[in-house]
Amino acid sequence: MNRFASIFARIALILSAVTLAVSPASAERIKDLGGFQGLRTNQLTGYGIVVGLAGTGDDSLEYATVAMKGVTTRFGLTLPPGVNPATKNAAAVLVTADLPAMAKPGQRIDITVSAIGKAKSLRGGTLIMMPLLGADGEIYAMAQGNLAVGGLGVEGRDGSTTTVNIPSVGRIAGGASVERAVATGFEQSPFLTFNLAEADLTTALRVADAINAKVGEELASANDAVSITIRAPGDPQQRVMLMGAIENMEVTPAEAPARVIVNARTGTVVINGAVRISPAAVSHGSLTVRVQETPQVVQPAPLSRGQTAVEQRSDITIDDGPVNAFIARGASLSEIVQSINAIGASPSDLAAILDALKQAGALKAELVIL
Repeated sequence: MNRFASIFARIALILSAVTLAVSPASAERIKDLGGFQGLRTNQLTGYGIVVGLAGTGDDSLEYATVAMKGVTTRFGLTLPPGVNPATKNAAAVLVTADLPAMAKPGQRIDITVSAIGKAKSLRGGTLIMMPLLGADGEIYAMAQGNLAVGGLGVEGRDGSTTTVNIPSVGRIAGGASVERAVATGFEQSPFLTFNLAEADLTTALRVADAINAKVGEELASANDAVSITIRAPGDPQQRVMLMGAIENMEVTPAEAPARVIVNARTGTVVINGAVRISPAAVSHGSLTVRVQETPQVVQPAPLSRGQTAVEQRSDITIDDGPVNAFIARGASLSEIVQSINAIGASPSDLAAILDALKQAGALKAELVIL
């Protein structure tokens, strides 16, 4: 216990110096590189009913009718057989929310409400109290409230419509209250596990080395390219102090692998700074084919039995534009861009040039085509 006390005395100094430290521009906080295992958001969803709509809800949707009957039954009201309560003033909806890590009962979370039927707009509606369930089928929150809808839909008597944004989706800020906390399990574990957002062996080793260097104790070790295991004390306060200190430590991550991203749909090409090109010669030209139709009217000879006709005449012209060329010798990112821009290549031409360089073995990077 004395060993951990001395460790956390150093951690307290680290935390107090975080705001005063000046780090290199390339350094990043460990909290920006990933997160602790178990501290994650959980998706919640539920089925409910929105009432109070001005005739823009579901017309006679069967499950909206069933939902409305269920709502009225909860309050002791039994509708006569054949009565349809969903008369365009109510809509069946799906409600989704993200339950933050360590959320406690009584806290409020935002919810999104989306129509699942033919409701034209949820503007002005009120969500009736409904449960939000997790993936395990358990209730973790209860939702209710007035919707805020950013969309707008207008319909004229002649059938013309105008829609702005999406009026069939709304949000309720703080519209659900947490009823149950999600057990993370990391409180009792003798180890903490920090997972990187992007797998990289070098970065994982640097994170472990940074933790050990700051704390002055061999507490952290890299398991693989993603996970770093950290020995943690059993005392909750010391555990939280350790986690806070680790999150605010700064590490210089490994350089990203050389990669070229080509979006064929938009013509966007992104090249990161690690891309290099071996010596290669590139030629780029343009070929234009023009077909011009000039129909002519042909008249028959006098006193003949011929008929006036249209004679088709096509002129085909092929223009092979000048060929532009450049030589790349171990070019860096800036030199690649300057050379390709100098020959006037379009984004689609640039993608073709990079693909050809990759096939020739001159492009030392991963080529990703979206």
